[in-house]
Amino acid sequence: MKIVGVAACTVGIAHTYIAQEKLENAGQKAGHEIHVETQGTIGTENELTETQIKEADIVILAADVKVAGRERFDGKRIIEVPTEIAVKSPNKLIKKAVEVIEAGK
Repeated sequence: MKIVGVAACTVGIAHTYIAQEKLENAGQKAGHEIHVETQGTIGTENELTETQIKEADIVILAADVKVAGRERFDGKRIIEVPTEIAVKSPNKLIKKAVEVIEAGK
């Protein structure tokens, strides 16, 4: 499965990058291809490409603030959670993403 996501917290520092790391590690551990963009105080990093978004089966938005460029994900299945969920329960979040995809097939 291919997953893309965006991590963004209110301050745009710690939780943003922790959420990114936790999601990427959990996704890879579960055998999925995952790319997570961060939107923080220094701007957007690891910006998702059009191809990554197009090929993604699902989008995870782990954000406590408005995600810039959200329209890029129009027409995609989206799971929205606070960054705290991605930080504390990344494996459950990846499992939920898989369940959403399987339910939609």
